[in-house]
Amino acid sequence: MPTACARHILLKTEAEAQKVKKLLAQGKDFAQLAKKHSSCPSSKKGGNLGEFQKGQMVKAFDDVVFKKPILTVHGPVKTKFGFHLIETIYRD
Repeated sequence: MPTACARHILLKTEAEAQKVKKLLAQGKDFAQLAKKHSSCPSSKKGGNLGEFQKGQMVKAFDDVVFKKPILTVHGPVKTKFGFHLIETIYRD
């Protein structure tokens, strides 16, 4: 079963996600932005979700983590939880 490690920033609106993505593009630190802006409990760990298997996350999230280029911030990705900015750290 494929595994991956990713981090994310979860925001309530697409507009908020776009603002934070702009800050990332300016070179701001992902972990610091996650701690400040993310509504997910993972924000305490800089948005790090640790390692997980394909199928453990909602489909839209999985599609980014297991199909898109690693070490690149993708999103906003809409799920039932809100809007995610997702960075895959590694994938097996």
